[in-house]
Amino acid sequence: MPTYALRRTLQAIPILLILSAVLFAIVKAAPGGPLAAAERNPNVTAEQLARLRDRLGLDQPIYVQYGKWLVNFALAGDWGESIKFRRPVSDMILERLPATFLLVSAAFVLMLALAVPAGVIAASRPYSWFDHTLTTLSFAGQSVPTFWLGLILILIFYIWLKNPFTGEPLFPAGGMGTLGADRNLLDLLWHLVLPTVALSAGYVAWYSRFLRSSMRDILNEDYVRTGRAKGLSERAVLFKHAARNALLPLVTMLALDLPAVFSGALFVENIFSWPGMGRLFWDAARGRDYPVLQAVVMINAVLIVAFNLFADLLYGLLDPRVRYD
Repeated sequence: MPTYALRRTLQAIPILLILSAVLFAIVKAAPGGPLAAAERNPNVTAEQLARLRDRLGLDQPIYVQYGKWLVNFALAGDWGESIKFRRPVSDMILERLPATFLLVSAAFVLMLALAVPAGVIAASRPYSWFDHTLTTLSFAGQSVPTFWLGLILILIFYIWLKNPFTGEPLFPAGGMGTLGADRNLLDLLWHLVLPTVALSAGYVAWYSRFLRSSMRDILNEDYVRTGRAKGLSERAVLFKHAARNALLPLVTMLALDLPAVFSGALFVENIFSWPGMGRLFWDAARGRDYPVLQAVVMINAVLIVAFNLFADLLYGLLDPRVRYD
């Protein structure tokens, strides 16, 4: 497996190079440009614009700009300087990354904690009231946009429902902590509830239905009937044998969807004022802060490649038939 992991990592290098070139060109082709605000300012002279363009390297050909950016990004660890805040992009990202990882990790834990048991139970009791209820909720969950669900959660749990003892909202509408209060774990978890539910709801609906369908196929296999004939308990048949094999295709989906969850955090973080990468990307897009945009988009590209590799390696751990020799 180490040899396979090394080979796949080396194969990912040209893919990332191509992706970086395409993403760099797309960002540069976006309307406006990093000097749009300065060009609209009547107090900025042509000489000042020329000096600013020279300082940012915008007077050079695009392939020269890309080459310098790639060398600095990949080899020197220099991700550029924010045009808006005049701060290193790497420092800004490292400040926001923990908040995004916390939100995405909580969403994935909630996804698996709800989707796996629900899918297994629905598969073991087909066409029961639980199965029909899960189907209805799954269709509803997949149909509701993340941003709309976030607004509805705020409307219900912040505006409509109040704590009967204190009269305060049941859950806060945004932020990572209560203003003016000392930061503590309980306060952080209290603020994390609504963003986590908004981010994970659609995936819970999709994964539970997918696992239910996969489990139904596996429960009709010969080895499952053999296990039951040998006297294994229904719990052992479901979770030790059937669910383990049904989770194999789900692993690929999880690995492919993780970068999408990071992208979905863009909407959730803006709705709930969560100070993460998505909020940083949105602010950079509005301010045409191209160095920040390029770094955030490139990080998403690296995540897609990395988690595809992770899915391949995890297959070997879950399925003993898979070998990488």
